[in-house]
Amino acid sequence: MVMRSKNGIFKPKVYLVDLNVEEPNTFQKALMKNKTWSLVSLPSNKTSVGCRWVFKLKRNPDGSVSRYKARLVAKGYSQVLGFDFSETFNPVVKPSIIRVVLACCFSKLVYKAVGCQ
Repeated sequence: MVMRSKNGIFKPKVYLVDLNVEEPNTFQKALMKNKTWSLVSLPSNKTSVGCRWVFKLKRNPDGSVSRYKARLVAKGYSQVLGFDFSETFNPVVKPSIIRVVLACCFSKLVYKAVGCQ
């Protein structure tokens, strides 16, 4: 198997893109039209969290560009605990837990199929 780096194909970490003034307005109009979000005023006792656009190129195995992707990322490092947020929660499901649950369901299904109550 030939690695990408041996073929001279590298994934750049940062893309610099010059957004003109019309593009953010176009994004905002599209989001408003699709009713994805609505613009509300910021409460007086809160500070806004900044954001930035992250652009990424998806490539085919031969190195040609497959598609362009963009996402809006919040700058969470500017938040202050107790002022901007009070707690965080990150749900995690391990594969071993899924296996145990599926095994329990399967054993009950087989138990009922055999005719035991």
